[in-house]
Amino acid sequence: MAAQQEGTTPPLQVLEEALGLSLTAPGDVEDAVAAEGTYYLEQVTITEASEDDDFEYEEIPDDNFSIPEGEEDLTKAMQMFQEQVTDSQILEQKTVLPSKHEVPEVIEDFLCNFLIKMGMTRTLDCFQSEWYELIQKGVTEVSGVGNVPDVYTQNMLLENENKNLKKDLKHYKQAADKAREDLLKIQKERDFHRMHHKRIVQEKNKLINDLKGLKLHYASYEPTIRVLLEKHQTLLKQKMMASLERDKAAKKVCLLRRCRSNYTPTTMSKSYDQNSGPGTKLKQMEPGHSCQASKIRVVSGSEKDYEPEDSTQKGLLREAREQTKYKTRMKDNTKDTEFPTDMQPNPNLYSRKENNFPEKLGYRLKTIFKLHELPVSCIIMHPHKDILVSCSEDRLWKAMGLSKGKVLVTGTGHTDWLSNCCLHPSGTKLATSSGDTTVKLWDLSKGNCILTFEGHKHAVWSCTWHSCGDFVASSSLDTTSKIWDVNSERCRCTLYGHTDSVNSIEFFLGSNTLLTGSADKSLSIWDARTGHCEQSLYGHMHSINDATFNPRDHIIASCDSCGVTKLWDFRKLLPIVSIDVGPSPGNEVNFDSSGQLLAQASDSGVIHLLDLKSGQIHKLMGHEDEVHAVVFSQNAESLFSGGSEGTVRMWS
Repeated sequence: MAAQQEGTTPPLQVLEEALGLSLTAPGDVEDAVAAEGTYYLEQVTITEASEDDDFEYEEIPDDNFSIPEGEEDLTKAMQMFQEQVTDSQILEQKTVLPSKHEVPEVIEDFLCNFLIKMGMTRTLDCFQSEWYELIQKGVTEVSGVGNVPDVYTQNMLLENENKNLKKDLKHYKQAADKAREDLLKIQKERDFHRMHHKRIVQEKNKLINDLKGLKLHYASYEPTIRVLLEKHQTLLKQKMMASLERDKAAKKVCLLRRCRSNYTPTTMSKSYDQNSGPGTKLKQMEPGHSCQASKIRVVSGSEKDYEPEDSTQKGLLREAREQTKYKTRMKDNTKDTEFPTDMQPNPNLYSRKENNFPEKLGYRLKTIFKLHELPVSCIIMHPHKDILVSCSEDRLWKAMGLSKGKVLVTGTGHTDWLSNCCLHPSGTKLATSSGDTTVKLWDLSKGNCILTFEGHKHAVWSCTWHSCGDFVASSSLDTTSKIWDVNSERCRCTLYGHTDSVNSIEFFLGSNTLLTGSADKSLSIWDARTGHCEQSLYGHMHSINDATFNPRDHIIASCDSCGVTKLWDFRKLLPIVSIDVGPSPGNEVNFDSSGQLLAQASDSGVIHLLDLKSGQIHKLMGHEDEVHAVVFSQNAESLFSGGSEGTVRMWS
């Protein structure tokens, strides 16, 4: 038996060798066996207990045991007694109920599961084929192999748990790194916002101090303003009294003139002869005679007002008053000018003489005229003379003779920058629009303002004359356009329809048609007689700065704030072509007299020339800064441009 024990290997050791594990060292196993000794199985026969054996029974108190009435059976009493004894033993030993018994895993299943887990499929196939072959041959008994100890199962569970914990640890580390980065980022943002807040606080404190200083400065001016207001009121009163005295004196002069015209020398002598009294009789003056003049009494104005007037003076005064009222009534009842209905069409519209002035693209800079101190906003040519008119943001307009290059007339009167100007068809009058919300008419030869139109609420951008010369149209920042009657000196019509600033306006030559370009990206065509919008043209993607008619054809040219120039068919109301020379804004477009060459002034300092026949685009570069205005001469031999440096440049 001992030899058999020595020849056989314990299942635990076989499992360890198969798995390559060494949970228990060989020396430890031998020491444990030597210490506890060898275990043997012995056969023991249990005999029934004899009746002679002496047993000692524990005395049970009567309090814990009671026999119910009517049930005094000995068997039941013994059963109850044994149950109580068992209960008391359990309570004394404090026995803990064992947990649920877990069935240990078989070694064969353990090995298969291990190989599947490790992905060793070929080894698994070899093991299973060899294992079942040994079982079929009877070499190996399944019952003798045994079960896998709990230690291996626990190790596997612990390894899985360890792997899961490592994964969780890795995730936690990544989350911690991300949280650290977020924290650093938030700290930087906090520092930035804190610094920004400190700067804002400093600026706020500075503004508060400035406001306090301004308040103190304003308070120091209040007494002076109060004194000036009092002086102003006093001067107004004096002015009113002076105007009253002037009116009285004018009436007296008028009465004296009428009295002198009514009395003849003959009637005066008769009246003097009939009157009696000292100093009233006149003698004929002869040589050698002397005459003593009567005393003349000077009556003050206050006394004269209380003196009774005779019937003649009263009648003359009444007549003068009636004439004054009549003049006022006639001025109020001045009839408005009628729009012409039998106007002749534009003589150049269907004319084919455009080849008389062949267009050219080879313009070269010839002369520079320094006319203004601030940017030039508009330049125009006189329709009959070799004169150029320019207006500027320095509130002045100037007329210059091109032959000598000298300024002939300078006009002053506007209180803000000038935006546009336009000459009367006859060339004798000039209309100007300004940022002071007014439109003024000037005598071009003298430079005097002859009429001012007021009615716009914001700056006026553009103005234009009607072909008949009796009407002026203006466009404004207040989204409206107005038509002014020069004869009745009032606004005849206000054009509503645009939703943004109206930047340009122009009458079609020889008609009552108006063209407006607005910052709402649209062009509108109006009937000046009715004030109604006949048609709107859409196509621009940005604010329209200028629009004009072609003098030789039914074509409209427009430019916007992104440098896009569009040509439109006025009859079909459709776009013809779009030219993009941006991104710098286009400020003004103008045709030459042939209608075949279009010039555009750009903010980039470049003048773009477009030949409508060939489609070629030529650039003129010579301005140092923005170009605001451009215009051709009458024969198209020269080109003039106005820039933001206050100069007008001549190209030929």
